[in-house]
Amino acid sequence: MVYTKQVVMAGESRRIVIGVTVDQSFRLLEGFPQFLSREGWDVHLVSSPGAGLEKFSHESGITTHSLPMVRNPSPLRDLVALARWVRLLRRIEPDVVSVGTPKAGLLGSIAGAALRVPNRVYMLRGLRLETATGVGFAVLRFAEQVAARASHRVLAVSTSLRAKAIELNVAPASKIVVLGRGSSNGVDIAAFSRARYALSELQELSLRLGLKPGVPVIGFVGRMSVDKGLQVLTEARKLLSQRGTAHQLLVVGGSDTQPSVATKGEDLRSLSTVYTGHVPDPEIYFQVMDVLCLPTFREGFPNVVLEAGASGIPTVTTTATGAIDSVVDGRTGLIARVKSAAALSERLEEILTNAEQRERMGRAAFEFVNDHYSREIVWSLTEQFYASMVLNSSPARETRNDAAFRLGPDRPRSGE
Repeated sequence: MVYTKQVVMAGESRRIVIGVTVDQSFRLLEGFPQFLSREGWDVHLVSSPGAGLEKFSHESGITTHSLPMVRNPSPLRDLVALARWVRLLRRIEPDVVSVGTPKAGLLGSIAGAALRVPNRVYMLRGLRLETATGVGFAVLRFAEQVAARASHRVLAVSTSLRAKAIELNVAPASKIVVLGRGSSNGVDIAAFSRARYALSELQELSLRLGLKPGVPVIGFVGRMSVDKGLQVLTEARKLLSQRGTAHQLLVVGGSDTQPSVATKGEDLRSLSTVYTGHVPDPEIYFQVMDVLCLPTFREGFPNVVLEAGASGIPTVTTTATGAIDSVVDGRTGLIARVKSAAALSERLEEILTNAEQRERMGRAAFEFVNDHYSREIVWSLTEQFYASMVLNSSPARETRNDAAFRLGPDRPRSGE
């Protein structure tokens, strides 16, 4: 069956399918499906079964579809999932398919191309292949290339991610779009506001965590994985200690795998470190930090930096893809050379030893986030992007796009 849906006219319902591989990934889109529904979209959400998908099942204007997918390559199970994607899209007949995360992005894009869905978007939130090598790199890049080629647009969440995707030949520059200043979902600024908390509440939290009064707190929020650069932070902290720069580290988050030297080894423990483990609501923890540190090797666009800015604290991060877009160096925080413990320690020392600078950068970070990254701003830009695709689509344009869906070299297309 060939998809033949015509252009949706003004005033008619617009139907969108949003797909991710596992239900937990819907946290990357918190609030956005409901926003689309309020804007008149008929929203369909697709993921593997789980509570993260189920919670949308009672939302007005949102329909959920459970479609089992596995993260790692599995030819037989992937073929079954692809067949289910095709059946699902044939039944829904969407105006837009927007898919992200590697497996859903690949399968959903291929299914959409097979049915000639008129508007197909691949959400590029990061590139795992950046830190892969050998066969793993080749497999990941091929999957990204197929997903991108099967889509009309690749929506990258940061300018540097777009540049990296072009450099790695994931897709041509003409196909990759960044909306506004990037980010996939913005940040709920009110949720991270310092005004939500009484001073006594923050003092109680610091006491419960065992943080030392009067000693600047470096915060880390996120998964304790190798790509987040915690081993580099460990080495940077050793250099800080050798120079007598007082500090302590608060780690908010759990580990992807088993604890490792890079995250929970004796070196890090010996440097005055407090671990919370995974916490469902990290908002209050930002308020007991003096500076956030994200020593990452790769990102798409780090939400945690936006959360820090909404909390009124600066960030020290790296020149890594995605991370470099999240901080205005010298204004909202500081940027160090990626994977360099020496550079990271210098930047941390600069901000740890200057309370006035921290306060000034914290205020600037809040203004920057408020001006560019509130959820309402990011949501509106994304909704307008989808709506413009629908209004500009046509049967002639669709024929050209699908004729260009090849596994060989991509070519620029007229009108794109």
